[in-house]
Amino acid sequence: MPLKTKPRQGFAGLWNISFGFFGIQIGFALQNANMSRIFQSLGTSLDDLPALWVAAPLTGLLVQPIIGHMSDRTWLGRLGRRRPYFLAGAIMAALSLFVMPLAPALLFAAVMLWVLDASLNISMEPFRAFVGDMLGKDQHAAGYAVQTAFIGAGAVVGSIFPYLLERMGVSNEAAAGGIPDTVRYAFWFGGAALFAAVLWTVLTTNEYSPDEMAAFDGPADEAAADHNVRVLAGRGFTSSAVWIAAGAAVIAAVVAWGLEKEVYLLGGLLAAYGLASAVAIALAKRGGGAGMLGHIVGDFSGMPELMKRLALAQFFSWSALFIMWINTTPVVAQYFFGAPTAESPNYQEGANWVNVLFTVYNGVAAIAALALLPFLARRIGRVMTHVVALLCGAAGYASFFVFRTPEMLLLSEVGVGIAWASILAMPYAILASSLPQRKLGIYMGLFNVFVVVPQLLVATVMGSITKRFFPTEPIYTMAFAAGVMVLAALAMLRVPRDA
Repeated sequence: MPLKTKPRQGFAGLWNISFGFFGIQIGFALQNANMSRIFQSLGTSLDDLPALWVAAPLTGLLVQPIIGHMSDRTWLGRLGRRRPYFLAGAIMAALSLFVMPLAPALLFAAVMLWVLDASLNISMEPFRAFVGDMLGKDQHAAGYAVQTAFIGAGAVVGSIFPYLLERMGVSNEAAAGGIPDTVRYAFWFGGAALFAAVLWTVLTTNEYSPDEMAAFDGPADEAAADHNVRVLAGRGFTSSAVWIAAGAAVIAAVVAWGLEKEVYLLGGLLAAYGLASAVAIALAKRGGGAGMLGHIVGDFSGMPELMKRLALAQFFSWSALFIMWINTTPVVAQYFFGAPTAESPNYQEGANWVNVLFTVYNGVAAIAALALLPFLARRIGRVMTHVVALLCGAAGYASFFVFRTPEMLLLSEVGVGIAWASILAMPYAILASSLPQRKLGIYMGLFNVFVVVPQLLVATVMGSITKRFFPTEPIYTMAFAAGVMVLAALAMLRVPRDA
């Protein structure tokens, strides 16, 4: 029996499928632009910022593969398989955004960042697979472009809102150990907007049933589905031992060389993955099904070659992005507003200007996703389009050393915005068209491991680098970001041009 073709979606369908991401990105933008500010306002030092930011990528690392695996196997009647996770994550994220600005102390704020990021990841991960579920391969690029446009638009709203509130007369001054009203009200607005946007997608879309998906993609091949688990059962424990030994070596290096304490987490994660893989191999060897852990480890070790090559580019590009998110506020405040600490008179003004800068790069991303990137992709292909965009991002970071006024940094954000648009669209469009639909959720979740692992690496190692080599000159972190983004562009050259 010939397979059916998924119906083409018009503009309204593409809008409804991804509109929830508009709200999710408002939450991420408020977090990215303001958490360093909140932490510094509550008393943390510049050296300790990376350690506090560890919560965000760590939750993504743990949550996304699990949610991807579960959503591939979920069907809750009329609610479907992806939408239950959209809704649950949105409810928790909205509550977190309402509570975050009430943080009475630094520890409370750090815990709430953990909860907020876990909630955002629960909603976000299935949205990547949702586009692949709902659209045919010929519309994947368009679907991810629209999703990226909503990401950019949501980030614009989330980033600019504290700045607009100040212009409307809301106080931007923070009492000692407190959070400004501009940030407080922006988080409350963001919580409401996030929930409303996700609810829109939940109510206006109907997922294809398992029978319909089988008609589109063919019946599930159970033998193929369990292939990676069978391969896992045939493996020895050598690789697991290597991961555990690598983790122990990192921990020993922290002790021997006096590295920052957050590097312990990196060693612990390496050892934990080695232990998890050993358990998964043992379960697979026993037969009778390896469970969720076995499937996740098996699918991770059995990733398609194209996915591995894309993953390397993702690793470098997201390393650069995380360096930017952590350090832009202290860099701009110190070098462009003369405010090296949170107690300096112009610090809050500099922090609000960062919201403007983040608004610009997200606005550029929204426009580039719908106009520039499709234009380039038609002429030079998706792979080379991504290479060009990443180099634009590297130029944007490097320009921080050239420009001398806050207003000129707006030009820097144009390059960053083009790179951001491509990072959010091109790898996923390439990937969704090459993966088996029955495993789209788990593979998208595993692909995002290469989004969160570099963030963990930056959060655990960058603090030690900064403290050792340029403790009072955070602008050099932008040189790192530029160099790493160039490495991402070089890694993309290994991806087949016709992908």
